[in-house]
Amino acid sequence: MNSLFDENHANQILRRIKQLRPDSQQNWGKMNVAQMLAHCSSFQDIATGSSTASRSWLGVLIGRMVKPVFYNDKPLPQNMSTIPTIIIADNREVEKEKEILIQKIIRFQKKGPEICTKKPHPFFGKLSPDEWGRGLYKHLDHHLKQFSV
Repeated sequence: MNSLFDENHANQILRRIKQLRPDSQQNWGKMNVAQMLAHCSSFQDIATGSSTASRSWLGVLIGRMVKPVFYNDKPLPQNMSTIPTIIIADNREVEKEKEILIQKIIRFQKKGPEICTKKPHPFFGKLSPDEWGRGLYKHLDHHLKQFSV
């Protein structure tokens, strides 16, 4: 499984992000490209503990049982629900959001597993650094496919 802790996998994601343009159109979902980049950046912040989100009641009930969907080899479903605090609805600048996300990915990859938060994921609960690395790769891959890159 691909992981953001692997330099080759991180570089693959970075190359794909750099292909995004202000006029890139989504294949599904409501976010435009700048909002998607900001959303992914906000999710990076949750993984590193730079920001937090409360556990959802549904996550507390079933999160542990379904958490492999976050880091296994199967693609994430289109239009999957997300953490409410990282839904981006305001206007953003693509190039600015792109650079912010790129820097966060580079930092995550370079710092290694110790960068991961010990706080639980808002839905899936406690994740190991390996699960965070694989899950972040999968999340980014999902959104880059959303925009055909």
